Amino acid sequence: MMKKIFPVIIGVLFTTSAFAQIEIGASYELRDEDPKNGFGVRLQSGILKGIPVISLGLRAHFSYFSETNMVDENTFSYDETIENYDFGLAVYGGVKLGLLEPYVGAGLGSETVDLSAEDFSNTPPPGSEPNEENESNIYWNTFVGAKVTVIPLVKPFVEYRFSGRDLDIPDLNDKTGRIIFGVVLSF
Repeated sequence: MMKKIFPVIIGVLFTTSAFAQIEIGASYELRDEDPKNGFGVRLQSGILKGIPVISLGLRAHFSYFSETNMVDENTFSYDETIENYDFGLAVYGGVKLGLLEPYVGAGLGSETVDLSAEDFSNTPPPGSEPNEENESNIYWNTFVGAKVTVIPLVKPFVEYRFSGRDLDIPDLNDKTGRIIFGVVLSF
């Protein structure tokens, strides 16, 4: 029985069309801002699939970063948690060069940062309680990356995404970029 099923599974994996309609991905993300590492998910779909070498598409993405730090004041200590999550939509275009598919894109998104304090060692004196903050911003982003088609269903990728909140000329010293390593599954 296994001898009959295994070739069918291998055949499906290696002969599925490379022009997939939907790609779902997961990623590990690194950036210079605190929190420095997080995870992401993406859902992307190609448009104008009739063009043989060029790929154009739409992408929705979500990223989550979290970090907890122990803060020690003179009379008390506490855990400060920073949670950062963002989501956005983008358009992208790429060129299929055999197994390699480099791409570029741009989009808009929203970023939310939550700061919270918990697990106090002592009650803080009046007026010295740490602030809990919640901040949201709209941002634009550009990205460049490349996918490698290992098998038609599985495509590892690496990407650099730069984001900004102003419409001025971007300052690359702002440290608002991130490097992303991940894999997408094509259906």
